[in-house]
Amino acid sequence: MTENKPENGHYGWKAFLRKHWKITAVFAVGAVLALVGSILVFLWFVGDAQSTGMVPTTLGLWTMGNMVTFTLHLIFWELLLIGIPVGLAAIGGWQWWKRLPDEEKNKYHFFGKRSRTTGGGSGISVLFFIAFCIKVFIDGKWDVAIATWTLDYVASSMITLLMWAAIIFGIPAVLGVIWWITHEMKKKPANESNQTTIPP
Repeated sequence: MTENKPENGHYGWKAFLRKHWKITAVFAVGAVLALVGSILVFLWFVGDAQSTGMVPTTLGLWTMGNMVTFTLHLIFWELLLIGIPVGLAAIGGWQWWKRLPDEEKNKYHFFGKRSRTTGGGSGISVLFFIAFCIKVFIDGKWDVAIATWTLDYVASSMITLLMWAAIIFGIPAVLGVIWWITHEMKKKPANESNQTTIPP
């Protein structure tokens, strides 16, 4: 008699990707499309908010009411145009997962012990601020009053920083993941290591 042991940590991901790499690729593409879509919705709303007079073009003329109104409307449109499709996709993924046999699901344990490391978010914020400073210096606005900046400039700068991050970090990460997946797909499933013989 044999008993399947759960795959722990990255081994669980390996086993899952070997068997369900197509659905994983579909959700990965969906995640990229959702990110691109959220950026496009942001850029569209920035232009629309200014053309309709919802907010002033120059940031120095903004009030607290403008900031709250802009934020709430942006969240609404992001949820309506991006959040609902993402939610439907998540429900579809959950339904697909529920239909998998219990024996198969019990073999996967995707996460190991939780890390106690903190401060990652603050590190990203510091890097983002440094990158924004570099962008402002390159644009020749280092000694220009912040109150004279336009909403379009700030929005385009944020998108530019995201593009920098995608090029510097995203492309190597994607290439690494593709290499890892192709490398793991070539390996034979180690069924012997996942089974323990139990004497009758």
